[in-house]
Amino acid sequence: MDLFPLWNSIRIASISTVITFFAGIVAAYYIAKTPRIMKGVLDVILTLPLVLPPTVVGYLLLRLLGPRRLIGAWLYEHFDMKITMTWWSAIFATSVVIFPLMYRTARGAFESFDETLAHAGRSIGLSDSFVFWRIRMPCCRQGILAGCVLSFARALGEYGATSMIAGYTPGHTATISTTVYQLWRTNNDSLAVRWVLLNLLISFIVLLAINLLEKKEGQRAAHS
Repeated sequence: MDLFPLWNSIRIASISTVITFFAGIVAAYYIAKTPRIMKGVLDVILTLPLVLPPTVVGYLLLRLLGPRRLIGAWLYEHFDMKITMTWWSAIFATSVVIFPLMYRTARGAFESFDETLAHAGRSIGLSDSFVFWRIRMPCCRQGILAGCVLSFARALGEYGATSMIAGYTPGHTATISTTVYQLWRTNNDSLAVRWVLLNLLISFIVLLAINLLEKKEGQRAAHS
């Protein structure tokens, strides 16, 4: 049993989660401060990948990153760089798909933060960056960690957008999801079942981690 799809899926999901962690936090922090109408418009735009079919997301990315499209053609012409049908091209797809999960979770955590703590910190001369990283983030850490875990799990199981922009090449772009599909398509059910069971095990562990984080957050809130 070739474990490359597992390693590749974890690699793609990990990098995508790191990207969306910072992007989601920045977007959630600044959008929470915008006027209500603008906040509503931006919220709809940033959450759109959550409700769009993954194949639609993959198609839109191909329209931008394909070798004959706007961004893809420019990169290929100037840097001889092809950013589709490679393992790392899947990072673009998974990052777009999981971004709304991190963004909405971080936004919810920031909106529940007691702003009087930030005002108190500034009143004694603490910088905004200090207040953000040493006061706001620790208070919101459970929600943000839950968002990271949920985003990682979603990235690990992404298929639609990933298969369109990265394809399926054994040993190069194969992930757990695309491998299961190819094994099913070639009637290799015994090996497909192994990957399905492995994916179920990973999903169970991730959901258990989320439940533990939520339970810890509830206990912390009860004692505060």
